[in-house]
Amino acid sequence: RSMAPRGCVLTLSGRRMSGKDKINIFPSRMALTQIKIRLKGAQRGHSLLKKKSDALTLRFRAVLKQIIKNKTLVGEILKEAHFFYSESKFIAGNFGPVVVQNVDKANLKVRSAKENVAGVQLPVFEAYTEGATGFELTGLAKGGQKIRQCSEAWTKAVKLLVELASLQTSFVTLDEVIKITNRRVNAIEHVIIPRIERTIDYITCELDERDREEFFRLKKVQNKKAAAKAERAEELAAKGVIVDENPTQALPSEDPDVLF
Repeated sequence: RSMAPRGCVLTLSGRRMSGKDKINIFPSRMALTQIKIRLKGAQRGHSLLKKKSDALTLRFRAVLKQIIKNKTLVGEILKEAHFFYSESKFIAGNFGPVVVQNVDKANLKVRSAKENVAGVQLPVFEAYTEGATGFELTGLAKGGQKIRQCSEAWTKAVKLLVELASLQTSFVTLDEVIKITNRRVNAIEHVIIPRIERTIDYITCELDERDREEFFRLKKVQNKKAAAKAERAEELAAKGVIVDENPTQALPSEDPDVLF
């Protein structure tokens, strides 16, 4: 570490790490515990976001498949509806003004709702029929059956278009949310978690080095004490003083009054 430049440390893998690659925190046991808790939280968040992304991707593919199917079906239904309209107009004549005069409000309406998919609110549109059509007697003289078939075909086409609009809206919403979720997953996986792991390596290295320094300091203190004791013993021996290595106990061991 002494050979590393100022502001850089060596990780356990031997790679130099600058201050930007780790969290600025004072290395201590408590800080190490807190960082490990943050690492667990980041890993759990990454797992949950990954599951959310997978669920949204699965729904996204199902919506895309349904959109392709509905677009093909819409083309066929609209072609059939135009064919019925041409037949009705040929048999009953121009019945448009009669329909407009008899209808005062729409009987085919659209309502919206919300669907929760992995925490994402998707708009859902639904077409429903309310009340009478208002032109039941149209074409009573001639072409009534064709007009009814034309009405049913166009009603079916409108309902399918509403469903397609709902799917398209869900498709756009899911696409945007999946992009955001994937960016968060990548950020946690490639930025946040490695940064926390590098911080743990840094704190571990600092604590290990601190323990080695403390052990070295204690050894130096013990060596100095042993040297001072040996020097003192030599001085006393030079003066002719006998040093008893095993001093006499304060009370003899065979004293019967000693309980223990």
